[in-house]
Amino acid sequence: AKRVAVVLAGCGVFDGSEIHEASAVLVHLSRHQATVKIFAPNIDQMHVVDHLIGSPTEEKRNVLVESARLARGDIQDLSELNVKELDAIIFPGGFGAAKNLCSWAVQGKDCSVNEQITAVLQAFHAEKKPIGLCCISPVLAAKVFPGCEVTVGHDKDARYPDVPDTAEAISQLGCKHICKHVNEAHVDEKNKIVTTCAFMCKAPLHEIFDGIGVMVQDVLKLA
Repeated sequence: AKRVAVVLAGCGVFDGSEIHEASAVLVHLSRHQATVKIFAPNIDQMHVVDHLIGSPTEEKRNVLVESARLARGDIQDLSELNVKELDAIIFPGGFGAAKNLCSWAVQGKDCSVNEQITAVLQAFHAEKKPIGLCCISPVLAAKVFPGCEVTVGHDKDARYPDVPDTAEAISQLGCKHICKHVNEAHVDEKNKIVTTCAFMCKAPLHEIFDGIGVMVQDVLKLA
């Protein structure tokens, strides 16, 4: 069985990991009989959003503690990840990837990436082990690996309203954005980076689920 790390960024689309994306990743890994270890950085969230009204609150929360909700408590501090014990790594999306794992949500292409996240990505890349990213999380690869290829969706389709600006920013970083639809994934063979757009597309949940399945399957093929 392939041994896959899944890195979470909190719990909830507006300030953490997108719950349906995280669940889809775990379901597809289970379907392919992968052994999964879940990790999250032990850091404060950028902020906490009341998901009922969509506005930030004064509350403070921890990324690892919140991610434990999704992991049903079976989670480790990202500092404990050992790349030698794993075959691949996958990052679900959600605003947490752009707020807690990096600062893309507020700084765009000029963002910084969390040092632990950068180190983990570079470790898997150096070992030539595949990296899967979905939704907005491909921007992590765009920042850490100049010249890589990723997709965040399609820039000429109304179902992907946020893709043109994000794709342009990725291109300005010296990376290549590949247009793909929600049920597809892109494989950067050279860098072993697999990406799919997930909720960057305004698509029915089953289409998001299927596209993540393609990404997971492509990651496991490379592992």
